[in-house]
Amino acid sequence: MSRLRPEEIRAHLRLYLVMGSVNCRMDPVQVAEEALAGGVSVLQYREKGTGALTGDDKRRLGAELQAVCKRHGVPFIVNDDLELALELGADGIHIGQQDERADRVRSRIGDLMLGVSAHTVEEARLAIEQGADYLGIGPIYPTQSKEDALEAQGPSIIVDIRAAGINVPLVGIGGITLANAGAVLEAGADGIAVISALTGSDDIRAAAASFRRLGPG
Repeated sequence: MSRLRPEEIRAHLRLYLVMGSVNCRMDPVQVAEEALAGGVSVLQYREKGTGALTGDDKRRLGAELQAVCKRHGVPFIVNDDLELALELGADGIHIGQQDERADRVRSRIGDLMLGVSAHTVEEARLAIEQGADYLGIGPIYPTQSKEDALEAQGPSIIVDIRAAGINVPLVGIGGITLANAGAVLEAGADGIAVISALTGSDDIRAAAASFRRLGPG
């Protein structure tokens, strides 16, 4: 597989679901099925937090979620776990500022998609220099979905990054809901990443469809 072009990545970032077993009120595979049927365009498997699966259980769920992604034709991204991403043959990996350096990950994954979380213009620039294909910017709003979340910065951080001349694909994350997602896209994000706004919804498919209607395409 050749490395995806920025315009292809932008399309995938439209509605980005981050999920693991700890985020779901029902079977995670069913959550993924409903979310992708509603319009989710990329899924990141993030198995972290209190009660998260490990070992074979983590791998098994990852493989099941990957199969859902393949059926729906959307990329399957693994959070932080490089060995699992390579073992499963994932479409990419996403890392944070406290994880492995982006350039070292890039050297291991070849042309797979590489996403990096960034919270400042400086972090964004370094991630791009080290080989990031896209950036996850946040937390935009306060969130309870990540135990290690930093202070929320609001959509202005996306404005600042774009004003600095950084034009790579980026997705906003952190506390995004239907009520505030529009401001994130207007600030310059190519898409929005959500966790509980979908996994905690009573009608996951309908919620995903509503998010997709916010932007073009």
